[in-house]
Amino acid sequence: MIKSMTGYGRAETVQDGRKWVVEVKSLNHRFLEVFVRLPASLQPLEGEVKKKVGEKLSRGRIEVGVKADSDADQVGALIDLNMPMIRHYHSLLSRMKEALGLRDEITIGMFTGFKDAFIYPEVEVNLEAAWTALEGVLDGALDALTAMREKEGEVIGRDFDRRMDAIGRSLDVIASRVPQVVAEYHKKLSDRVKELLCSAEIDESRVGQEVAIMADRMDITEEIVRFKSHMDQFAEMLKSGEAVGRKLDFLLQEMNREVNTIGSKSNDAEISRQVVEIKSELSRLREQVQNIE
Repeated sequence: MIKSMTGYGRAETVQDGRKWVVEVKSLNHRFLEVFVRLPASLQPLEGEVKKKVGEKLSRGRIEVGVKADSDADQVGALIDLNMPMIRHYHSLLSRMKEALGLRDEITIGMFTGFKDAFIYPEVEVNLEAAWTALEGVLDGALDALTAMREKEGEVIGRDFDRRMDAIGRSLDVIASRVPQVVAEYHKKLSDRVKELLCSAEIDESRVGQEVAIMADRMDITEEIVRFKSHMDQFAEMLKSGEAVGRKLDFLLQEMNREVNTIGSKSNDAEISRQVVEIKSELSRLREQVQNIE
């Protein structure tokens, strides 16, 4: 089963009076790229979070947001005023106002912009216990994300099947058309020679040689065989359950190369029309492949 690279997962829990919330978003990306937002006291756990994400996901831009509500409550209750610094700032602002002849009043809002006007306590965190709690809720968010990616992957997979079926039908038309093209060329060549020779007896062996040369030039048997082999590999990869996005993209490039060769070898309107249909489907498939893991 293939997975989409886009999705969202959320999980939360409460342990020891602390509420943990983890949100995980994923977007398309060529490789695995993980961005983590953690409370300041939990920054040392960033590596563990990224490692956990890497164990479950292999491709995409992953954004992980972690909230631990009691951190803010605990720190907020302990924040204090740095009154010596505040008085110093007030003195400086008063001097500035007097020296420049300013009429503006000195307000409390001016002091909120001075970070060192407040004293922020250092909160000790048991990182081992914190990771034990965080790991469980992170697993839950990643599982929810994976479930959404799998659900979207099913939709994409059905679209793949429909388009590959359409390509297969066009390829069958091309394969059945080749003998007819050779026969039509034989008839046109014979008619043209007769016309030039004013209905005189023509050398059928010579005409046969020309037809054989043309048939050899437009022989697309190898291209069709390779194309069908790529289609079989494509179908197998869709069922593998692995991260196959880049492999599928490579196979589609190979299919496109084969169909271009088919188009260049043929000199038939119907084959050319089917080639255009196949290339159109391949283009849509390549767009969709960019969305899967």
